[in-house]
Amino acid sequence: MDISIIDATKTNKTTGIMYGNEDAPKQMIEFVNLACPYCRQWFIESYDILEEAVQSGRLLRIIKLFDKEKPSLQKGNVMHHHITTTDGKVALKQIKAIFDAQDEWKQLDLAGIAEYATETLGLTEQEDQATTQAIIDEANAAHIQFVPTVIIDEHIFDESITPEELSELVK
Repeated sequence: MDISIIDATKTNKTTGIMYGNEDAPKQMIEFVNLACPYCRQWFIESYDILEEAVQSGRLLRIIKLFDKEKPSLQKGNVMHHHITTTDGKVALKQIKAIFDAQDEWKQLDLAGIAEYATETLGLTEQEDQATTQAIIDEANAAHIQFVPTVIIDEHIFDESITPEELSELVK
């Protein structure tokens, strides 16, 4: 991922799913798409490190569900609209369930994915077009093209960060 074009100053810490202490000394912005296998890799591999940092009050995660036009990622867009945005802890559990079942629901068409979200995962549609568009506009302004893109302070990275590097950043 070429991070040289990304302008992190064009991102914000107000739009997205907030998980953790809003007064935490570290804030992490995560642009993800729930159909992306690399986002799933990031979520799974970073989960324990980030959960410990959140639970200890050191980290606020700001998760931005990034709707993409790429056909393979449009399926994630459908799932995004079934995630609660008002309770970060619940949202994280929903995201985990969606990633855990990604291999199943990615085989479905868009209508089938919406049905899977409600019938199999027990989610309800929560579409918020204004927030969806705000995240797209924010990503475009910051020149964020790929998911996952993660920002902590001046550090910009993707799923390839090592656990040791991530642990250092969230100290």
